[in-house]
Amino acid sequence: MRAIRYSAALAVVLVVVALTAWALSWPFERAVYLAPVIVVGGAAAVGLLLLWGKIALNSLRESRHPRRVLAYWLLGLGLLVVLTVLGVKLPSEGH
Repeated sequence: MRAIRYSAALAVVLVVVALTAWALSWPFERAVYLAPVIVVGGAAAVGLLLLWGKIALNSLRESRHPRRVLAYWLLGLGLLVVLTVLGVKLPSEGH
C-alpha cells in the first residue's frame, strides 16, 4: 500500500514539474532542480484557494440575502474578466 502512495505522489510531482516547465518555457532539468519550490508553492496556492472558498461559502451561508450576494460576486468576477479581455489598463499609482 505504501509503495502505491509513493508511486502516485511521484507521478503527481512529475506532472506538476513538467507542466511548470512547459508553462514557463524552462528546460525540464531546471524545473526538476526547483521541484521542491514548485511543490510547496503549488500546495500553498491550493491551500489558500481552499481557505478562501471556505470563508466565502461561510459568508454566503450567513448572509441574509445569499442569492443577491452571489449575484454581486458573479457580476464582479464577470466584470474583471470582461475588462481583462478588452485589455483595459488601470492607471498605476506612481506614473
